[in-house]
Amino acid sequence: MIVSTIHVLLPWKIRQVWDAVTAVDQYPLWRSGLERVEVLSKAQFVEYTGSGFPTVFTTTVWEPCIRWEFDLDNSSMGGHWSGIFTERGAETAVTFTEQVAVKKFYLRPIVKSYLRRQQKRFVSDLESFLMRQGSGALKI
Repeated sequence: MIVSTIHVLLPWKIRQVWDAVTAVDQYPLWRSGLERVEVLSKAQFVEYTGSGFPTVFTTTVWEPCIRWEFDLDNSSMGGHWSGIFTERGAETAVTFTEQVAVKKFYLRPIVKSYLRRQQKRFVSDLESFLMRQGSGALKI
């Protein structure tokens, strides 16, 4: 398994961060690189990249404003993601960890850097979205 973790302290209340991260139907509004999201059920959704590549996510743990975990699967890799949310006054500490196994051996050398890049992009997109929310745009 290849593991990548990112820790970030965000200057927003935990409810704002939780709501943004878990409102998967809103992802295409603020996440770069996503074309669309198809919500299959309360526990399962599919993300489609700009090129139409699908990844299926199935929630395994749901503890509001504390922890969200899911399994992920596509034709290139499968694994598990966890998000831990911790209130720190008016700020929120988040830890996002992704553990994946590659299905195509030739991807193994690049997957760790790919995961890190994706995590940084997610956090950057999240911060931009939360800033816009503060200005009254794109409220969830």
